[in-house]
Parts: sequence; C-alpha cells; structure tokens
Amino acid sequence: MTSFAELGIDQDIVDALAAKGIVDTFPIQEQTIPLSLPGQDVIGQAKTGTGKTFGFGIPVVQRLGLDPEPGVKALIVVPTRELAVQVYEDMDLLTSGRSTNVVAIYGGKAYEGQIEQLKAGAQIVVGTPGRLIDLAGQRLLDLSHATEVVLDEADKMLDLGFLPDIEKIFQRVPAKRHTQLFSATMPGPIIALARRFMVNPIHIRATDPDEGLTQANIRHIVYRAHALDKVEIVARILQAEGRGKTVIFTRTKRAAQKLVDELNDRGFNAAAVHGDMGQEQRERSMASFKTGKKDVLIATDVAARGIDVDDVTHVINHTIPEDEKAYLHRVGRTGRAGRTGIAVTFVDWDDLHKWALINRALDFGQPEPTETYSSSPHLYTDLDIPAGTKGRLTKAPATGAIRTAKADGEGASRPRRRRRAEGDAPREGAAHEAGEGRGTHDGAGREHHDGKPAPARRRRRRRASGQPQQGA
Repeated sequence: MTSFAELGIDQDIVDALAAKGIVDTFPIQEQTIPLSLPGQDVIGQAKTGTGKTFGFGIPVVQRLGLDPEPGVKALIVVPTRELAVQVYEDMDLLTSGRSTNVVAIYGGKAYEGQIEQLKAGAQIVVGTPGRLIDLAGQRLLDLSHATEVVLDEADKMLDLGFLPDIEKIFQRVPAKRHTQLFSATMPGPIIALARRFMVNPIHIRATDPDEGLTQANIRHIVYRAHALDKVEIVARILQAEGRGKTVIFTRTKRAAQKLVDELNDRGFNAAAVHGDMGQEQRERSMASFKTGKKDVLIATDVAARGIDVDDVTHVINHTIPEDEKAYLHRVGRTGRAGRTGIAVTFVDWDDLHKWALINRALDFGQPEPTETYSSSPHLYTDLDIPAGTKGRLTKAPATGAIRTAKADGEGASRPRRRRRAEGDAPREGAAHEAGEGRGTHDGAGREHHDGKPAPARRRRRRRASGQPQQGA
C-alpha cells in the first residue's frame, strides 16, 4: 500500500490529510495522481466510495501552486447539490495550508454569497451545471482562465440529462487545459464525451464497478416484502446488533417524507433528504447525519451521490432500484474505505422482474427473493436482531401518553362550546355589558343565544306554513 507522501505530493497537502487520519492511498488514487500531476488527461473509473475526490482534487490543488492569483483557475463540475457540498469540503481540506480559496456554486441557495466569494477571487469552483451556466451567462463567473477542469460522477450527469449543459460549459473554458473525468461506470455517451473534450486521455480502471469490493465488503440480503409491512420490518432492522448509521432509499419524495415521519413517531432518530425540502433543510439533515446527531437518513436517488460517510453499516432499499447501476450506487453508501456493510433490499410483488434483471446483471445467484414478514424468524437470524424485538422503541411516547398530553392542552384544540355556562364572562367586544346576554334555558327549547326569546313573528310564520317547530 502506497502512502500519499510517496507520490510526490506537496508536504502541506500530506499534512492536511494526515491530520484527518488519511495516510495511505486507494488504488484509484495511486494510479491516477502520478499521471495527473504532470498534466496528463485522465479518465478514472472506480466504484463509489474509493476516494475519487482526492484522486482528482490533489493534482488540481498542487498544479495551481501555493499562492495562485485571484480568479477562477479550476472548475469541478458535479451532478447534484449534495455532491457539490461534499467535494467542496474535501477541496477545502486540501487547500487548508495554502492561500487558495474554494467556492461551491449550486442551486437552492442565495446567489449573493456565491457571487461575493467569486468577486473575492476564489480560485477553485465546485458547482452543478445549472447554476454554473446561470452565473456564467450573467458574466458573474469567468471561466476563460480555468485551465484545470474536472467532471465528477460523469455517468450521473448522463442520467440526469446534463450532457448538453456540459458542452456549453466546455465552450467557456480554455481550449488548452488539463481535463480529468471520473465516474463509477463508463456508458457509451460518456466515452464519446471524453473523446471529444479530452486530449489523448489515459483510462484507469482500478476495479470493475460490478465486482471486487462491491461483493467482498457488502453482504446482500433480498426480501420479498409486503408494502404494508415494510415500516415494521425496517423498524426491527434498525434495532439489530451492531447497527450504526443507516441509509434508507425510497423511490419517491412523498415516500421518503412519510417514512421519516413514521420512524420518528416510533422513537427512532431519523432525518430525510429529498427534493421537496429546501436546500438549507437538506444540508442540515446531511450535517446531522454526518455528525451522528441522526443515525438514520432516508433519501431519494438524486441525493445518494452526496452521502459520503464512511461509517454507514446498513443500506436499506425500501423500494427496489430501477437497474443494477442504481443498485450499486445505493449500496455503495456502505462498505466504504475498506469497511464491511449490509445491504437489505425489499422487492414488491410487482417488481420481481426488476430484481431478476439486477440479479442477472450482478450475478448474485438469488433469482427468487425470500418472502419475508416482520414476524419471520429468518429476519431475526439474518440480521442479528434480538429475539422479541418490536417495531417501536420503548422510549417512544405511548399513544395514551399523547392523549393525556392533548387532554392537558398540549397541542390539542378544545371542542367548540355551543353555549357559555352561567357566570362566564362575556366575549370580548360583546354588545352587552357583563351580566347580560348569558342565555337561559326554560326546558322547552325556547332559549335564544342572547338570553332573549326568539322573535314571535318567526314562530308564527312557521306555524302558518304548517312546518313543525324544532324539537316537536
């Protein structure tokens, strides 16, 4: 295993990494950094969670020098907001011993702060395509001197339809530049993109994304589960022995929010990240998960690429991914940095065909998921769940306690009273003085709301029309 110091990396960068306990390289870093440092265009391919960010980030920072001139000299394009935040944090670490400044440019946040950092002379920009093109179109982002360009998670760019935006961005950067492209998979359109915008790139594939560490580090469990029983199963899995941080993936934003509400009601410490949340909310959820304040994160696929947490022990696919690539990206949240992990996938009856395709593509050898319920004995043995575990933590408030609290006035709305009792103070702004308009009841249904009998004319008209009196 090679250390960063052995790759000819500047000492301040080595020290910054060592301060975070990062000393030895991953294969993708060991193979790409020596090529990128002198300016060779590189295509880096490796599974998610094997250190691609430092693989391209270290050459970018070192090639800019210790004290680069103000202005954008490096551009790193990423597909999602969450990934922009994660890459920004890694780049900020690498530049901690230099005057180089990094700015994250992405949607969902106010323009002012990002524009202010650009005007202050930030040299490295990490951004998503939409906001980058927006600011460049307003002439607030000058990319004409960005001689270091990186496309990160290029396959996700393709999935999200960003390739036309990438072409627009490349039209704004210098023709003579150093370009790096990193991705977990290399579909045809990405290879075509590389041929068009890169100069004699060297393709480095550290490991096949469908093999190797994905299979060795992660234990895959697949259950055929009923939709109405999934929450109960999840709640019991979350009480498994040794369970640490857990990421749960849902197909829709609504399902993510519903699940986080249900788990929190059951006493678990869960947060969500999905498209219906504001960017500030999403960042708070991610921060609370990374720091351990929340140990369960429910997310949709778009947010998956930004979940860069090494100590995730379990990934649960609440709904099956669309294909094998999405499956790999989801389960890649666990088993990172050489650790082991567990991936549990629920397959609905209607989605058995999807699992058959994923199983065949990844060669799992499990064409038929095991039919599983929250009471199934094999659920407990498969995942080391203590016997007798139920789907609600004891610390969760009981239903009776909630009712009691509401009865005491905590968050409960009082029933509307039809009449005020004898002696009650009059309503504020009432036309009558205190003591008047309290209402009386003579037992014959002749009460009126202001204490006076109903107008006789109204009663006479009812009798004349032959309609019976109320209560008759």
